[in-house]
Amino acid sequence: QVQLVESGGGLVQPGGSLRLSCVASESIFSINVMGWFRQAPGKEREFVARFRLSTGTTVYADSAKSRFTISRDNAKNTVYLQMNSLRPEDTAVYYCAATRFNRGIYYVTSSYELWGQGTQVTVSS
Repeated sequence: QVQLVESGGGLVQPGGSLRLSCVASESIFSINVMGWFRQAPGKEREFVARFRLSTGTTVYADSAKSRFTISRDNAKNTVYLQMNSLRPEDTAVYYCAATRFNRGIYYVTSSYELWGQGTQVTVSS
């Protein structure tokens, strides 16, 4: 069973940047899609971005477009989420997710069977 471990969260001022990392415990070549979700207090977990490993195609939530970039490093079994121009409303626990299967849609949590433990991102002055 592949395990996912996120890191890179922290406290940042509005307008700042963070890069989150998601390291898989084994090769990500068996993975079809990796995604990032986030969950703010009292809210449901929401889609942020996803990366289809076979094609390199990416999809972003409207809230992430032009500010966030999802990328991968196969040699390190790692997927990244570069977050720029951070806003207070980006404050949440960020989760890495992965699926080996073709699900059709990848912006819902039920499409992913593998999850990391989450990393806290706080945007505040």
